[in-house]
Amino acid sequence: MTLHESHSHTAPHSHSHSHSHSHGHGHGHGHGPAAPVSRHLRKVIAAVLIPFAAAVAVGLVVLWPGGAPPHKPSGVGFDQPTEKAQVTKVVEVNCADVHAEQQPQPPSPTGQQPPGGAAKGRSCEQATIKVTTGENAGRTFQTVVTPDALRHYTTGQDVVVAYSPKAPKELQYSVSDVDRSLPMGILAAIFALAVVIVGRLRGVLALVALAASFVVLTLFILPAILQGSDPLVVAVVGGSAIMLIALYMCHGLTARTSVAVLGTLASLVLIALLGSVFINWALLTGNTDDTTGLVHGLYPDIEIRGLLLAGIIIGSLGVLDDVTVTQTAAVWELKEADPSAGWRKLYSAAMRIGRDHIASVVNTLVLAYAGAALPLLLLFSIAQSSVGTVATSEVVAEEIVRTLVGSIGLVASVPLTTLLAALVVSADRRSEGAREPRGSDAAGGGGAPAGGRAARRGGHGRRRKR
Repeated sequence: MTLHESHSHTAPHSHSHSHSHSHGHGHGHGHGPAAPVSRHLRKVIAAVLIPFAAAVAVGLVVLWPGGAPPHKPSGVGFDQPTEKAQVTKVVEVNCADVHAEQQPQPPSPTGQQPPGGAAKGRSCEQATIKVTTGENAGRTFQTVVTPDALRHYTTGQDVVVAYSPKAPKELQYSVSDVDRSLPMGILAAIFALAVVIVGRLRGVLALVALAASFVVLTLFILPAILQGSDPLVVAVVGGSAIMLIALYMCHGLTARTSVAVLGTLASLVLIALLGSVFINWALLTGNTDDTTGLVHGLYPDIEIRGLLLAGIIIGSLGVLDDVTVTQTAAVWELKEADPSAGWRKLYSAAMRIGRDHIASVVNTLVLAYAGAALPLLLLFSIAQSSVGTVATSEVVAEEIVRTLVGSIGLVASVPLTTLLAALVVSADRRSEGAREPRGSDAAGGGGAPAGGRAARRGGHGRRRKR
C-alpha cells in the first residue's frame, strides 16, 4: 500500500497516461481506431441515428422513381441522340469553294480592322467523318473547319456526333464534341491508384463510397426529380443516404463517426432553411442559363427554384463531411492526449483547429465558384458594369447565394460538431470513471490537474475501501 500511495503522489501524470493508454492503445499513436465508448453512450447515439436512418430508408422507398421517365429527344441543344464516329480524312480546301467565307466585319471605333477578318482566299479544312455506332454505322459526312475555329481534327481522331433524324439526309449528322474516353479513363485510373496507394484499405473504402454516391445520384436523385418529385425533398433524402454510406463506410461504425453524422445533419438543416429563405427573398427563379431553360421546357413540372436549393444542399455535402469528420477526430485525439481535459477545454482547443479550417474552406468555396463563373465575370468587366449591378443581377446573385449559404453552413458546422464531440467524449469518460475509481481522478470531466486531486484524495479513498 505504501508503494502504491507513493506512486500516486509522485507520478500522477504518468498514472493518468497509463490509464488512458489502457483504454485506447491503438489510438494513442494516432493510427488505430478510436477508443470504444460506453454501452450507455452507444445507446443514446443509436436512439438518435437509428430513427434518422430509418426515415431515410423510408424516403428512398417512397420516392424511388424506378428509372427516368420515357422521353423522345427533341433535337434541341443537348437533347439530341449521339453516336460515336471517327475522322477518316482531312484535306485543305479553299474556304470560298466550300462556302465558308467569313462576312467582313465593320472596323472598330478606333479605325482598326478587327482580328479574324474575311477568310477570302484562305484555306479551310474539310474533314470526312465516319459514323461507327448506331443504326447508320458506316455512313460518312463532311464538315468544314474554318481557320479561326478553336477545334481542329486529325485523321483517325474519335469524335461524338449528334443525330437529327428530321433533318435532310446530308445534314442529319454533325460533330458535337471530341471523344475524351481515353484521357478521362486514364486520369480516373491514376486518381484511383493514388488513393489506394496512399490510403490503403481506407482508400479502397473511399472509392467504394464514391461509387455508391454516384449510384444514388444517377439512380435516385436525378430520375426522382425528372418524375416530378419535390427537388428539395429528393435532395435531402438522397444527400442523407450519401452521407450515411460515405461516412460509415470510410470511417467505420463508431461513435466518433456518429457524432460527425449528427454535426453534418444539423448543418444541412441550417443550409436548407437559409437557402429557402434567401432564394425566396431575393426572388431567384433558378432559370439563368440555356441548360436550365431547356430542362424546364422539356419537363415543365420540375420546380426550378427547388432544383436550385437542391443543388446548394448537394454541393455543400462533400465539404461538410470533411469539416465534421476532421473536427470530431480532433476532439477525440485531444482527449486521448490529455485525459484530464473537460469538455470546455476540449472545445476551446478544437475550435483553434476549426478556425483555421474555416478560413481555408470558405476561401476554397468562393474561389471555386468564382473560377466556374469566370467567363461571366469577364463579360461584366467588358461591359464596364458596376460592382453593385453585377452582384445583384440574377445570374451572379444566384452564385452568391449558393456560395454564402453553403459557407454559413460550413462555418456553423465547426462549433456545432466540436461542441457535440466534446460533450460526448467527456460524458463517456466520466461514465467509464464511475466504473473504475482509480481512473476517475485522471479521466474525469473537470479541467483541474489530475495529479493534485489524486494526491489529496487517493490514499484516503483506498483506506475507506478497505
